[in-house]
Amino acid sequence: MQKKEYEIKPGNCYPFGCKHYGGGANFSIFSRYATDVELLLFETAEDVEPFLVISLQKKINRTFYYWHVFIVALPLGTWYNWRIDGANLTRENGFSFDKEKHLIDPWARTVSQKNWSRKAGCKPGDNSRTAMRCCVVDDRYDWEGDLPMRISSEKSIIYELHVGGFTRHSSAKVAHPGTFSGLIEKIPYLQQLGITHVELLPVMAFDEQDVPRNTYDLGLKNYWGYSTHSFFSPHPGYCVTPEEGTHIQEFRDLVKALHKAGIGIIMDVVFNHTAESGAIGPIINFKGIGGKIFYHHDKFDKTIFIDYTGCGNTVNANHPLVASFIISCLEYWVNEMHVDGFRFDLASALTRGEHGEVLEDPPVLWGIELSEQLFKTKLIAEAWDAAGLYQVGSFPGYRWGEWNGRYRDVIRRFVRGDAGLLSEVATRICGSSDLYEHQGRLPISSINFVTCHDGFTLYDLFSYNEKKNLANGENNLDGCNENYSYNCGIEGDTEDSSILQLRKQQAKNVFAILLLSQGVPMLLAGDEFLNSQMGNNNAYCQDNGLSWLDWDTAAQNADMVNFVQQMIALRKRHPSIMRRQFLTGNNVEGKNIKDISWHGTQIDQPQWNEPETRLLAYTLAGMHADEADLHIVMNMSDEKASVDVPLISGKEWCLAVDTSLPSFHEVIPPRHQQLIKNQTYTVNSKTIVVLENRGSHSNLFVP
Repeated sequence: MQKKEYEIKPGNCYPFGCKHYGGGANFSIFSRYATDVELLLFETAEDVEPFLVISLQKKINRTFYYWHVFIVALPLGTWYNWRIDGANLTRENGFSFDKEKHLIDPWARTVSQKNWSRKAGCKPGDNSRTAMRCCVVDDRYDWEGDLPMRISSEKSIIYELHVGGFTRHSSAKVAHPGTFSGLIEKIPYLQQLGITHVELLPVMAFDEQDVPRNTYDLGLKNYWGYSTHSFFSPHPGYCVTPEEGTHIQEFRDLVKALHKAGIGIIMDVVFNHTAESGAIGPIINFKGIGGKIFYHHDKFDKTIFIDYTGCGNTVNANHPLVASFIISCLEYWVNEMHVDGFRFDLASALTRGEHGEVLEDPPVLWGIELSEQLFKTKLIAEAWDAAGLYQVGSFPGYRWGEWNGRYRDVIRRFVRGDAGLLSEVATRICGSSDLYEHQGRLPISSINFVTCHDGFTLYDLFSYNEKKNLANGENNLDGCNENYSYNCGIEGDTEDSSILQLRKQQAKNVFAILLLSQGVPMLLAGDEFLNSQMGNNNAYCQDNGLSWLDWDTAAQNADMVNFVQQMIALRKRHPSIMRRQFLTGNNVEGKNIKDISWHGTQIDQPQWNEPETRLLAYTLAGMHADEADLHIVMNMSDEKASVDVPLISGKEWCLAVDTSLPSFHEVIPPRHQQLIKNQTYTVNSKTIVVLENRGSHSNLFVP
């Protein structure tokens, strides 16, 4: 860039951030209490010295609380920072102004972390050599007619994955491992699996250096990404050319490619806290602009940051400015980036008022729910925070889906063999009506999952009784202590074939239950091929082979991948599993059968009151005349059982699923199904069985 003088105009307060026009660039930032504001311009992201420093004048460049300036003919690709001071406003007043600190724009569309040092950011004074930078970018893009997808929730199957870890292992065999581009190369695999949405762990720009000191000293970093600092910028670490400012284009390429493949994209977003941590954390943006507004502070001692998140600070989400920031950010990702939905990390923190109290009707959440621009966007809440607030079944709003932690826990316990759970298992697999129906909500309010990024992988759930987190540098004190897991007889690795077979069968049982349940199923990437983290149930800092998916394992466990593919296919051909309304126990119109009826080993005799019973059976009616009914038996006891097959006039039953059968034979497509000739079927221990029926003269069955 040739150094020259630029014509400078007052500019406009809207839009926030930096907007490039043909004639130059407008910059705008909100800082209610600022007394001095400077804009610094750099030729590259790595430059230490700015080529231009513009001091904004209060009478010319300020409108209400907005500071703004327009620079004529400023080229795309220019990098910038802010410096802001608030005279006599100290930490004792709840402020963190530092007139020498380089700040990044909270509304920046692209940021670089090339020079970033978190340690330097924590110290007062000039950090020009170690600061992040923002980029003036071209936001034009050829979407080729693409729009956000509209897949109804009852038909959705979510697949949670980490953009970096999905393709970073050499076995992924992609051109650009660990990037948005690398994920594009794996789209054919996602299509073959049959999922409808990917849910990406945080992809907004985050601080990889935000880990505890002992963890940092081990050379580890923040891998999961729950440390956002720039909510409008894709994470530079997932870009092929991060220093060229191509972040927006690379992310849009991913979205467009997924949509062309018929797959929606849900973003895991972290609005409950930021990368700036508490009082001793770095000044990156919000603190230096007006931290008193953006964070919760102690009522009496403003130097103390209130922490409901376990991450050092809590975003003051229901302050009018902050609520507007969050809602406009979400609308940006939908309108400009074509995202299809959001999963909100520790969403219950967003229900807290400006003094930390739990609000019955939090403005920010209702603002999100009622936004016309977000009307068809999927909203999913992790309905708890780190301070004990647990709102599964009571999260404010009607549209929100919830990560159903109660589903996770009871299914884990049931599959490992715990007794006395039949009633709750029945409620959970039917969509958790006890949590949602009385509010007028629907089965799709329940996001059903057994594993996610946080905790054991599915294979580890049946390989370890205890977490193995020493590699994280926190003396194994991090991560959940109660996992409801069972190692099947040996802790960790083994060559015992019987134990290995049991672990695989238990994994199949979980997938079967999950994909047979009413509600929205969510799978963890890699579970379908028995990915292991060697017992680490909190791999947030493990950007290495422990967390990366090994695609050679996918080839070795092709039978598991096939099982999941077939179970997804079974779910998709049965609207009765994907109901939008709750089951009633009443007869289905046009059929002489209830929508659901419960059994034990004998028809119509469920053993609800038998505390040691671990077998549950039920018949699920097809929703339409041409849809087969299902008879499902879940035997999690250690003994096989002979169970009655229901009699339905004019119908004959065929075996569709038996998780105890050999690999590649556990799920039988309709064209290969065999008739059940007896009135009973033997269900082996630790086994899920599914029967499908057809008219007695159907020619779909192979004799």
